[in-house]
Amino acid sequence: MTDIEDAIARVPHGDALNIFVSFDASDARAHALTAEQMKSDTSPGLLLGVPVAIKDNIATTTLTTSCGSRILEGYVSPFEATAVTKLRAAGAVPFGKTNMDEFGMGSSTEHSAFGPTRNPLAPDRVPGGSSGGSAAAVAAGIVPIALGSETGGSVRQPAAFCGVVGIKPSYGRVSRYGLVAFASSLDHIGVFGATVDDAARALEVIAGFDEHDATSVDMPVPHYHTAGERSVKGLVIGRPREYFPDSLDAEVRRRCDVALDRLRALGAEIRDVSLPHTGLAIPTYYIIAPAEASANLARFDGVRYGLRMEGQGLREMYEATRSGGFGPEVTRRIMLGTYVLSAGYYDAYYRKAQRVRTLIADDFRAVFESGVDVLFTPTAPTPAFPIGSISDPYAMYLSDIFTVTANLAGVPAMSVPVGRIGGLPIGGQIIAKHFDEMSMVRVAYALELALGAEARQ
Repeated sequence: MTDIEDAIARVPHGDALNIFVSFDASDARAHALTAEQMKSDTSPGLLLGVPVAIKDNIATTTLTTSCGSRILEGYVSPFEATAVTKLRAAGAVPFGKTNMDEFGMGSSTEHSAFGPTRNPLAPDRVPGGSSGGSAAAVAAGIVPIALGSETGGSVRQPAAFCGVVGIKPSYGRVSRYGLVAFASSLDHIGVFGATVDDAARALEVIAGFDEHDATSVDMPVPHYHTAGERSVKGLVIGRPREYFPDSLDAEVRRRCDVALDRLRALGAEIRDVSLPHTGLAIPTYYIIAPAEASANLARFDGVRYGLRMEGQGLREMYEATRSGGFGPEVTRRIMLGTYVLSAGYYDAYYRKAQRVRTLIADDFRAVFESGVDVLFTPTAPTPAFPIGSISDPYAMYLSDIFTVTANLAGVPAMSVPVGRIGGLPIGGQIIAKHFDEMSMVRVAYALELALGAEARQ
């Protein structure tokens, strides 16, 4: 149990960065003892004894699942997420619940009811969001792997900001059972890893069909951790021009071009391509996601579980509970979602956004059908920004400009470190066709090896 004791000893550093919202050393030791008993098994599991942090919106039965919100503060789920069950079956040790933007609504982990998480590499900066606590737990060296969730980039963007690896699988590859819903057609459970191999192993463990999730796909799960055994020679890697605009930070562009040069040197073909509807992704996302959030978050009303604030009658109780329990960003998105779904506006906004979503998905389909194996782009347009520096919600939304498209299309995507600017990490994004995570991870392994220490400098 040495690995667990070492991780427990590193938690106080995480407390200074506000990484964990729920942690119990005795709980971690109990899980570790169970994993220890698996060592004599003929197939002991791919993550035997590895501590894995869990985002606070993924259900566990021994720690709270509060979604970074006062409305669920202290709530303990009666059931566990399938992804967590699969981790335990592979010998992993669930290790604390990590801080997040409330209900996944944010790009900086500043919108948590329990205070902001700080970036381990620059404590005056954000770690990204909404899975900032999970990214920070890995970047701080507390755990080598963490679970996060994605609706518009909430694994990849914090992975880029914290200099770690983050994977969002295809929609349907990983069960969402036990993930508290934000926007059901966009939500994914993803993974963070200190290395590509860490993330690949974690994805391999949690992927696969689940009868509890009707959107999960029944198809074989490849051995992702073996993807590094194959070279990238002959692969066609697309460079979408819409992801390299003139306004892109010059150093972000340079680092991504260096990464592409390394892949070219390994025998890959780099091809310029176009995804013409990319510019419509942010407004499309911020119509569809709040609309679905408005419906999903209606269940938090003070009646069955969570916070309950009394009022004169049922209506006042609802109003008091939701007004007191939800933070300003969640309130903003619920109101926006309710508006676009209301009579007279549904066709003008929500239905039109769904049509544009189809066009965005068609862009990806056309590029991959043209012979491109994967795409390579920046993960975020800038490095991590200072805490409190962005007060305009729309400016904050733009930090996801390169990531929301993969959620809208449902294709797999991941972020890998490609360098630093003034000590702040830069991430490169690899996107593949539906259920071809193997090609994506294959490129990531090659790039990690080719860049070596340069990716962390």
